[in-house]
Amino acid sequence: MSQYDHHLILGGARSGKSAYAEKLATQSGLDVVYIATAQVYDSEFGNRVSQHQQRRPSHWQTVEVPHKLADALQAQAAPGRCLLIDCLTLWLAQCICPECAPPDGVDWQAERAALLDVLPTLPGKVLLVSNEVGMGIVPLGEINRQFQDEAGRLNQAVAALCGKVSFIAAGLPLALKS
Repeated sequence: MSQYDHHLILGGARSGKSAYAEKLATQSGLDVVYIATAQVYDSEFGNRVSQHQQRRPSHWQTVEVPHKLADALQAQAAPGRCLLIDCLTLWLAQCICPECAPPDGVDWQAERAALLDVLPTLPGKVLLVSNEVGMGIVPLGEINRQFQDEAGRLNQAVAALCGKVSFIAAGLPLALKS
């Protein structure tokens, strides 16, 4: 169990989980570093990213990290600082999708292990946003099933390491662990 202030924020698409995490980061009164895991592949997704960017205070630092998340967290975490990671499921997708990986590839199991190893050691406040994707049917297609399975395993492992876990539905938080 981490000795620090770590909070996993889960929810479905458009549930309000990112806005809730941003609210918590603002309320912390700490310097905020926003760890953006998304890579933009099309204009519609680019518009979504722009909406997130416009909502964030301009004094927040943004670090874009599609891979090697554990290294970035270790470099950015500090006492008196709040890291907001948005989001774990985009990071996962980019690690397991061959088209999204860098030319030398990504070892998902090593990436996952590195995150789980470093998370309990990170000082400061850490807010991790992730999608809950396991409430629907089992998807068709091998990569889709792999994503759903790995997201569920990742959320469980991160939740075990966090002192707080919230589920967001219709913009409303439900404390799962506090």
